[in-house]
Amino acid sequence: MIVRTWHGCVPVVHAEGFRQHLQVTGIQHAQGVAGNLGAFVRQERQGDWEHFFLATYWQDLEAVKAFAGEDCHVAVTYADDEQYQLLSDPYVFHHEVERVARL
Repeated sequence: MIVRTWHGCVPVVHAEGFRQHLQVTGIQHAQGVAGNLGAFVRQERQGDWEHFFLATYWQDLEAVKAFAGEDCHVAVTYADDEQYQLLSDPYVFHHEVERVARL
């Protein structure tokens, strides 16, 4: 299994709007791709910024590429992201794991 992790942050004033936006863009987009096994979002406030950590779970690297394209290490962003003043990490990480367990 591949776990793909992304991080971005927005000004706190945009936190709720971006949370909803992320749900209908990144999460629903990922869940609509064959080979997606799920998604998890964690939010954390740091001063004037709300950080979003997105982990998506994939059957294999081919499924990741179906979502992100051949250059799958580049973050997938969406046209409306800019209205939330999103600062997106430009690259994502892929982790090969045997299983995912709740902490």
